[in-house]
Amino acid sequence: LWEGCCVVTAIGKCVAVMYSSRGSGTAGAVRPPPPPPPPPPRQLGPPRIQIDRHTQCPLLLRTFVKKGTHHKPEDYAVRGEEPPGEHHLHTWLDASLRELHDLLKQVEPIAKERSSRLSFAIVYPDKRGVLTLKEVGSTRSIQRGPDDEKTLAELHFQAGDFLDVALFSGFVDPAAARV
Repeated sequence: LWEGCCVVTAIGKCVAVMYSSRGSGTAGAVRPPPPPPPPPPRQLGPPRIQIDRHTQCPLLLRTFVKKGTHHKPEDYAVRGEEPPGEHHLHTWLDASLRELHDLLKQVEPIAKERSSRLSFAIVYPDKRGVLTLKEVGSTRSIQRGPDDEKTLAELHFQAGDFLDVALFSGFVDPAAARV
């Protein structure tokens, strides 16, 4: 039976722990302290933000949908003359791409098809003020994928950016096509 006692300094902090056994004939034997616990698991990527959707107002996400391909960055060059196919989504920065896909299913009939796939891109001004289109992920209508849980915050979306969505219908999985 091992018992420990803490050596306390004048400040009141425990600086060393001494262990001794009682009744084993080795009274006063010093045993090293146990190893420290392992560090918590490392989180990959930026930390997820927590948003209280009951108290925080949603942002306006201007979404532009095009069938078959993304719009070109030049299509967004003139303010007020953005491309057609705009949908206004009110959501929060913690919204996932899967959540946005489900919202777009309500207004885009092709997105409801079992074989549909949505490719998402963020349109934002770069350091020079030129609008840049960056593809950030894709989701499939009925099949879950690695991009489904990406949030707008993780993708560095900021209020005022646009979301460009390419809508593909009749998508065939390349892996399934080889079989």
